[in-house]
Amino acid sequence: MEDQVLLGFIAIAVGVAFGILLFVPFVAVSYRRRGRLGFGRTLLWLAALIYFWAIWTYTLLPLPDPDTIRCVGAITDPMSVVRDVQKALAAPGNPLRHPALLQLVFNVVLFVPLGFFVRVLAGRGILTALAAGFGLSLLVETTQLTGVWGVYPCAYRFFDVGDLMTNTLGAVVGCTVALLVPRALRGAKASPDADLPRPVTRGRRALAMLCDGLAFGFLSVGVSVTVQLWLQFVADDRAAVLDGGLASAAGTIVPSALFLVLILISGRSIGDIAVQLRYTGSPLPAPFARLLRWTGGIGGLSALALLGGLFDLASSLLILVAIVMLFTTRFGRGLPGVLSGQHLVDARADIRDPQRFPITTP
Repeated sequence: MEDQVLLGFIAIAVGVAFGILLFVPFVAVSYRRRGRLGFGRTLLWLAALIYFWAIWTYTLLPLPDPDTIRCVGAITDPMSVVRDVQKALAAPGNPLRHPALLQLVFNVVLFVPLGFFVRVLAGRGILTALAAGFGLSLLVETTQLTGVWGVYPCAYRFFDVGDLMTNTLGAVVGCTVALLVPRALRGAKASPDADLPRPVTRGRRALAMLCDGLAFGFLSVGVSVTVQLWLQFVADDRAAVLDGGLASAAGTIVPSALFLVLILISGRSIGDIAVQLRYTGSPLPAPFARLLRWTGGIGGLSALALLGGLFDLASSLLILVAIVMLFTTRFGRGLPGVLSGQHLVDARADIRDPQRFPITTP
């Protein structure tokens, strides 16, 4: 029982980690296809990620010691499922507690979410769910048959045709159950109003800041790791690797520079682009306003820390100020808007037509 709970925690942890990694592109796609980020649909996609990893953790983990495994064959008789049911019914006691029947039910239930996600998230029907259930189950069973694709000298878990059948049945059942979800909430088609402007809210601005922070963080980690690998295997400078100063500096400079170039060219950060926001309306020349917009954002504030000493402390304090100003400035334009003299509008609004899309001034 403890092993099953641990496997569940592993699936949740890995699923959430991948969810964080994919969050920024997910937000961007959601705003372009649906015009917003729906809370319920976001949770469903996170559940799908966790489910995907749960399939693998429950079917493959824990990986055994190669010296302790027992090689097993394959069960290729499709009638084995029928015999398992007959065995459970013929056994004394409650057949619902018989291990063979419980295993069969578990195999069906395990793939019910897959069919549900196929219809609700992908907007596909029974045939797609059947193919997805059979394909995923076949991949799992083949992984077991090949000893995790050659990691082990032989299969230590049974390849079972009966599992293929019950898993596929579970996917079909899940797809059928998903018919209970209203049609308007199913599918991956773009919403007809996705291109229409929507109100600029503090929540939306906070989401943009979150996307900026995540994007900057991932870029920073990627650059730092790349520099460390280069120092280790190309430059062969172990002292620099242990010091970590060069990797740390590069992990701040490169993302800050990328944010600066993007904002100078487009006037928008990664978070602004993801949630379809735009700063506009400054009395200052556009290049200077955009430079100030960068200065008040995650790129500029992080770059300030490179100066060290009191500037490092100032950078941390200004980040807190930027968060506070999200809630204290009108429409959440925050520190970037105050410094640049700009205000926020929906990027889908045609600012050349104030009669149709009036610009809200700070």
